[in-house]
Amino acid sequence: MFSNFIKQFSSVLYVQIWEDRLKVTDVTNNESFDDAPIVVIQTQEKGKKVISGIGKKAANSVKENEVAINPFSHPRALLSDFYVGEKLLQHAFKNLSNIKNLRPRPKVVMHPMEKTEGGLTAIEERAFRELALGAGAIEIKIHVGKPLNIHGFQFEEFQGQKKSDPSGEEKSQYSSNVATFLVYLVIVILALWYFGD
Repeated sequence: MFSNFIKQFSSVLYVQIWEDRLKVTDVTNNESFDDAPIVVIQTQEKGKKVISGIGKKAANSVKENEVAINPFSHPRALLSDFYVGEKLLQHAFKNLSNIKNLRPRPKVVMHPMEKTEGGLTAIEERAFRELALGAGAIEIKIHVGKPLNIHGFQFEEFQGQKKSDPSGEEKSQYSSNVATFLVYLVIVILALWYFGD
């Protein structure tokens, strides 16, 4: 009940992810976070790692005890480092939030802009969904295809990417049920034949 109350007042964020760019747009006021998806991590004296900067500017001034990581750079997939990607999204969400002291709880449309040939696999879809959840999203929809027109965008009416085809699962379940039935039928016939005398 409380989560439904929060959803009514949540902002809607449109997250577009490229290998070299992250754009997060608040669809209600058209404000956006648009920067290189780079997180600079500093190793402190006792080995503790902390985020010391985010974006292109931070990446251009990396110190000796720092490393710049792009969580969306990998030859085969758009997501290479889940934890760092989550921290990057948290930063972008907080950057666009009106309330700076609380963790934002937006509704989010995740839109991978490249490396989606043939559609997303169930694993990729889940990874993007959980990435947004970990960053604070209260509700997530996935979109693949052309960029969305965010003027007058209605989150509740937007369908997003369809889940994997349930008819395939139903056919598989049906085949499994038929096979189970046939096994039981053979056992009953053999039992009747053997014990029937």
